[in-house]
Amino acid sequence: MISKFQNPLALLGRILLSLMFITAGYGKLTHFDGTAGYIAAHGLPMPPLLTALTICVELLGGLAILLGFWTRYAAIVLAGFSILAGIFFHNYWALPADQVANMQIHFWKNVSIAGGFVSLAAFGAGAFSIDAKMAR
Repeated sequence: MISKFQNPLALLGRILLSLMFITAGYGKLTHFDGTAGYIAAHGLPMPPLLTALTICVELLGGLAILLGFWTRYAAIVLAGFSILAGIFFHNYWALPADQVANMQIHFWKNVSIAGGFVSLAAFGAGAFSIDAKMAR
């Protein structure tokens, strides 16, 4: 029964996963200096370069997932990005006790999102995608 909904569900999953990254990338693009400052505040090197790379990963990766274009590659990149963002920006293990709960939720949210991308990398974008059109 559920298999007949496989392709619409794959499309819905891609839309839901991509929206967060497209909107985040656009937000970073329009607030470049603030994002670079946030990266610098976390002690990472070359904040302007990392900001530009982050914008590219989020916007281009998010759009690739949305459109189903090079989906498996984009999914692997965004899975890795999600894990790295969790480690560097939601490191609850290094925070005072009163800040742990919130950051722990954000860290595990990133891990869960990475899991969604790993599944997408494993099973592909589905029939409603550029990848499927190119395979024909």
